[in-house]
Amino acid sequence: MSVLVLTLLTTFIACKKDSSQQEEQNPQLAAHTEDQTRVSSEMDAVNLDLNVALEQSNSITGRLTGDSICAATIAFDTLNATKKITITYNGADCGGLHIRTGAVIISMASGVHWKDVGAELTVTYQNFKVIRNFDKKSITINGTHTLTNVNGGLLRDLLTGRPNITHAINSSNMSITFEDGTQRTWQVARKRVYTLAGGGTITISGTHTDGLKTNIAEWGTDRFGNAFTTAITEPLVISANCQFRLTSGQIQHNRLAATASVTFGLDKDGKAISCPAGNYYYKIVWTGAGGTSLIYMAPY
Repeated sequence: MSVLVLTLLTTFIACKKDSSQQEEQNPQLAAHTEDQTRVSSEMDAVNLDLNVALEQSNSITGRLTGDSICAATIAFDTLNATKKITITYNGADCGGLHIRTGAVIISMASGVHWKDVGAELTVTYQNFKVIRNFDKKSITINGTHTLTNVNGGLLRDLLTGRPNITHAINSSNMSITFEDGTQRTWQVARKRVYTLAGGGTITISGTHTDGLKTNIAEWGTDRFGNAFTTAITEPLVISANCQFRLTSGQIQHNRLAATASVTFGLDKDGKAISCPAGNYYYKIVWTGAGGTSLIYMAPY
C-alpha cells in the first residue's frame, strides 16, 4: 500500500509539474507565434517595397520613374561610391492595414548591377516602426540584411517568359523592439521565389541548417528570453491575387521542451480558404514534453 501511495503521489506531482509548465509555455508560445508572424510579414512587405524601388530605378542615370510605395517616398543617391536608395515611410494609414514610420536604405557598391547573377545589396532598417491598425500593437525593426539576386534578372523579366526570379535574404543582427519595450536580436535565412503563377506568386522557404534541424528561416531569442528556431515546413505562399497576403504554408517553432506547428491560410473554423474578404486565420498546434497537444486559432 505504501508503495502504491508513493507511486500515485509521484505521478500526481509529475502531472501537476507538467501541467504547470504547459500553462506557462502555451501563452508564451502563442505570443511568440504572433510576434514571429508580425515580424516576418512586415519584412515581407518591405521586400515588396524594395523590389518596387529597384525596378523603378535606373542604375546608370540614378533617375526614378515615380513613387508607387504606399505612404512612402523614394530617393536615389548616386553621388558617392556606394549607391543608395532610401525609402522613407511617412506615418500615413496604408490601406487600412498599418501605419509605418522610419526608413529602409538599400546600398549597392558602384559597378554592381542588380540584374546580374549573384548581385548583392545591403538593406538597412532605421527605426522602421509598424503599428497594426486593428489592435494598435507595434514592432520596431533596426539592423541590416543582405539581399542576393540568386539567378539574376529583374521581376519585369517574368513578363517576357522568364520562369522565376530567386532572391536570398540573410541577416545576423535584426533587432526587434516590441510594444512592451522588450528587445531581441533575430537571425534570418530565407529564400523568395517569384513567379507569374496564379496571377503572381511569392514562395518563401528557410535555408539555414543547425545540426539535424533544416529549413530554418529565423532563430534567436524571443521576447521572454528563450532561445528558439523557426523552420518553414511547408513553403509560405504570398499571392498577388489576394492583395499580396500570406495564403498558405506551415512553420514549426522549436522552443525549450515544446514545439508548435502553425498553419496559415485558414478560416475561423480551421479550414483552408481562398482570399477572404476579412482576416485569414492561423492554427497553432503545440506539443509539450509529455506529448499533450493543444490547439489555438488567431486572425492575421
